[in-house]
Amino acid sequence: MAHSGAPDLAVSAADTRVAIIAASWHTQIMDGLVDGAQRAATEAGAQSTLVRVPGSFELPIAAARLAPHFDAVVALGVVIRGGTPHFDYVCQAATDGLNRVAIDSRKPVGFGVLTCDTEQQGLDRAGLEGSQEDKGHEAMTAALVTAQALAEYPIV
Repeated sequence: MAHSGAPDLAVSAADTRVAIIAASWHTQIMDGLVDGAQRAATEAGAQSTLVRVPGSFELPIAAARLAPHFDAVVALGVVIRGGTPHFDYVCQAATDGLNRVAIDSRKPVGFGVLTCDTEQQGLDRAGLEGSQEDKGHEAMTAALVTAQALAEYPIV
């Protein structure tokens, strides 16, 4: 299981503003991811704003536009393998694009894009009742902890 060995991260993020950018495909899984991210933000005291985009391919452009206006960004999406190479292209574009946004903006980007072989794998990671993992919560927590760590070393 992927959660094995995960750190126990504590975060207090009062006055932290974070954009949650969520794809729209696979509604049930996405609803779980968004709920987990919003719950993590609330638990940490952060203010979150939700922005929806059509799919995971569109996450990087939305993140690039929003990152300058927030302390962190969390990108949530689901890509399920099909019978064509489309899966590989979308996964690579989303991953590379979000990484570029983080580096270029110098803002944390929580990576909550599930890349699954089956829909059940997505459901198992969506933070829904009966899910084994809560990747939306984890992505938000990672972004907030990173924002907190970077705030300790301001750029002069």
